[in-house]
Amino acid sequence: MSSLVGNTPVLRVSEPLAPAGRGFWAKLEGFNPGGIKDRPGLHMVERARARGDLEPGGRIIESTSGTLGLGLALAGLVHGHPVTLVTDPGLERSMAQLLTAYGAQVTLVSEPHPTGGWQQARRDRVARLLERHPGSWCPDQYSNPDNTTAYTPLALELAQQVGHIDVLVCSVGTGGHSAGISRVLRQLFPGLQLVGVDTIGSTIFGQPARPRLMRGLGSSIHPRNVAYDHFSEVHWVAPAEAVWTCRQLAASHYATGGWSVGAVALVAGWLARTLPVETRIAAIFPDGPQRYLGTVYDDDYCTAHGLLETPPAAEPEMVGRLDEKEVTRWTRCTTVLDPLTLAGTDAGSDAATEGGR
Repeated sequence: MSSLVGNTPVLRVSEPLAPAGRGFWAKLEGFNPGGIKDRPGLHMVERARARGDLEPGGRIIESTSGTLGLGLALAGLVHGHPVTLVTDPGLERSMAQLLTAYGAQVTLVSEPHPTGGWQQARRDRVARLLERHPGSWCPDQYSNPDNTTAYTPLALELAQQVGHIDVLVCSVGTGGHSAGISRVLRQLFPGLQLVGVDTIGSTIFGQPARPRLMRGLGSSIHPRNVAYDHFSEVHWVAPAEAVWTCRQLAASHYATGGWSVGAVALVAGWLARTLPVETRIAAIFPDGPQRYLGTVYDDDYCTAHGLLETPPAAEPEMVGRLDEKEVTRWTRCTTVLDPLTLAGTDAGSDAATEGGR
């Protein structure tokens, strides 16, 4: 079953997101059985087994908004581990059904943490479940370095498929794939620039935590796997902007995905329009559209949430500092720092106030 993961295709994306003759290469991770998180799901489990952290038959317990859950369910089937996934009411019903079909036990938290949001509430539940199940193991995707090294094969695939890469565009949640892919590609292409894509309402890049409609990117905590020093710039994208881009992709390229894909494609298309024509841009599309049929691609849902009103602006708004103001639309910042440094906060002190993916 593990041989189903990897060697995903790339697609050249141009009009209408970029003019004719310009565009970017999209790595279609939705061609993995469960999406991009199949890679770290398998890798983290295999490394834990090799170290003896996860004993044969031990239970895997983790917090997830869905995508990593699929990867851990696959790893559980491959290596013979029961899997318990802690999520929240925002998980799509279809995703909960799919995870259950793959043999995972899905448990929901009912209330968000007062400062850390749903993510911290889920992590607190994980801690209690680990105590309840002796011999169980948590991957801790937010700070586990195996979450980043899992993406070495993806980076090598991309380099072989595309050749030289000048700019890499990644969504950011736990920080795993942006850190892991950029680390390898920078060894091959030292001048590589990494562009991060976050959602409004996410704290990853120094914005205040707010309720977030988009799942799969963003965070209400500060994951330690985020390699802040790798980023040349960051963009925040709003849900309506991601929806518009997803639908444009579907209608023009027969390839699309969820919130992360729409946000990444919006930014990659703008870069293709504005950077020199010879610039080679690669973007990571983390998943396909299947789990978003009731949200991104549902007119009733989008209308109820005001997501079908207008297309995005032609250009992002600019801010000079990550915390200059609260952003509510597509916005760009070219000075990226660890927000805990910005706030003058010790990196270890946010454990109680963090709120993952």
